[in-house]
Amino acid sequence: MTQTPTAQTPAQGQTRAHFTVPAKHPMVTVLGSGDALLRVIEKAFPAADIHVRGNEISAVGDAGEVALVQRLFDEMMLVLRTGQPMTEDAVERSIAMLRASENGEGDGQETPAEVLTQNILSSRGRTIRPKTLNQKRYVDAIDKHTIVFGIGPAGTGKTYLAMAKAVQALQSKQVNRIILTRPAVEAGERLGFLPGTLYEKIDPYLRPLYDALHDMLDPDSIPRLMAAGTIEVAPLAYMRGRTLNDAFIILDEAQNTSAEQMKMFLTRLGFDSKIVITGDVTQVDLPSGTKSGLRQVQEILEGVDDVHFSRLTSHDVVRHKLVGRIVDAYEKYDSENGSENGSHKPRGKAGHKGL
Repeated sequence: MTQTPTAQTPAQGQTRAHFTVPAKHPMVTVLGSGDALLRVIEKAFPAADIHVRGNEISAVGDAGEVALVQRLFDEMMLVLRTGQPMTEDAVERSIAMLRASENGEGDGQETPAEVLTQNILSSRGRTIRPKTLNQKRYVDAIDKHTIVFGIGPAGTGKTYLAMAKAVQALQSKQVNRIILTRPAVEAGERLGFLPGTLYEKIDPYLRPLYDALHDMLDPDSIPRLMAAGTIEVAPLAYMRGRTLNDAFIILDEAQNTSAEQMKMFLTRLGFDSKIVITGDVTQVDLPSGTKSGLRQVQEILEGVDDVHFSRLTSHDVVRHKLVGRIVDAYEKYDSENGSENGSHKPRGKAGHKGL
């Protein structure tokens, strides 16, 4: 942080913006503890000179950069006005959204404040919200469409946000039950070698769904809701032959469905129901030569009315920053080496079998 007793005069070709933080917002909420947020902003705008004096902030530099700094503080104020704190991650994502919009890369009118303040579900003292523009559009698509596919790499919130929308729909009585399902496909392990009954063998595959439920509902209520059939967690094979009415249905890890399983699942849709299908087409664990239903369905249903495909990228990863870099590194490796999941793609006609 640079503090000066007087405002800096802009040099020729530069411009100056001035921003006053309302007295109701302590400066620590704007600058961060130990000026952590200010350091993020200064790092993102190295060509702009940002100065703070009391509750006055000024920026001097290139007109375009200074205008972005001004917009950033405007957006931060809109977020803080809702009572939601700004974090380093939120500031970085806001800057990325503003730069994308400035560069013409954005294809919508959503602002960072609109993305960061959209509440999906409040539970146990925490609120679940989208953290990126693509996540907001994914959540909005779930509201607007009957069938939504959330496709993207690990850590982009595909399943977690779908679960939050399912709980929201149940609590608001839009649906009478939630059905969560996954294909029981091994990621290099074998079910037969696991100890216990069939249910105990399958349970580890469904554990991530239970974990998300525990984040969003009172843990004591979950066994009661499951016993009553209000929440059902089951392997995909258990869906065959059923028609699912008045339900919010989530199919997770859909890249591990076969083409036949995907068709079977989609045709389970009943009246007043909604389906969300999530998966990562770069992490297919199916046996070699088996088509991934998630890859194939994009070609079949793209453009069909009331079916929406939301595609998330490494920029939407909300885990450790390194996860996004790992996703990008693997994509680069696969692109350069003509491989998928680290194994070389077969040549000729056989190359279509894994699709």
